Amino acid sequence: MAEFVLRSSAFQEGAAIPRKHTCDGEDVSPELSWSGQPSQTASLALIVEDPDAPRKTWVHWVLFDMPAARSSLPDSVSDRPAVDGGGTQGKNDFGNLGYGGPCPPSGTHRYFFKLYALNKKLGLPSGSSRHDVDKAMEGHVLAEAQLLGRYSRGR
Repeated sequence: MAEFVLRSSAFQEGAAIPRKHTCDGEDVSPELSWSGQPSQTASLALIVEDPDAPRKTWVHWVLFDMPAARSSLPDSVSDRPAVDGGGTQGKNDFGNLGYGGPCPPSGTHRYFFKLYALNKKLGLPSGSSRHDVDKAMEGHVLAEAQLLGRYSRGR
């Protein structure tokens, strides 16, 4: 079986996320592509989070029910409830639909882009929280791919 891999043309694993994709720039999502999802995948879900945020892990993007055949997301995905090509946007911790870029209050933070291959569609409404998505995914994750980026403000 092929390894389930997530990558971006905007930054390499462990490298700095370009300013364009942060609150200091255009605050648009980076291009993402993946390969190697299991053949029995029914849908894909993406969660982007910052575990270095004060007080709690900060959720930057929740996107679910992407078609299993999908293998990428373009740069600058809109913040509409439904994503072109299939997928439903959840609510991030900024209180918005779609992507909210890195905006650390201080220091260098890590941003984990986690892509889940699932054996079913979740069927949740747009605006669902990360908690709702996590609960619906329980027992249905076939594989997980991850990409780590870092960001520091004012550099």
